[in-house]
Amino acid sequence: MIISRVQGSLFATRKDPHFEGAKILVVREENLRGRVVGPAFLAVDRVDAGVGDQVLVNREGSSARLLFGVETLPLQAVIVAVIDRVAID
Repeated sequence: MIISRVQGSLFATRKDPHFEGAKILVVREENLRGRVVGPAFLAVDRVDAGVGDQVLVNREGSSARLLFGVETLPLQAVIVAVIDRVAID
């Protein structure tokens, strides 16, 4: 899993039926200090995240597909949590 920040939304008039009602968001990976460290990618939102939210993303296809229970689903990344804060000792 990786920490990311929601940059925007993707709107699609047609999509796989398994994604009906699901938001697809544009996210970018961040390090623990909140600095962007990776390119933007798409993730299906399971927790009602919004633009500007720091989120936890499961970015492993087979693990992400388990959340939907469909092994053949074309899915690589799922937002699984909205992060309130990160504490490092």
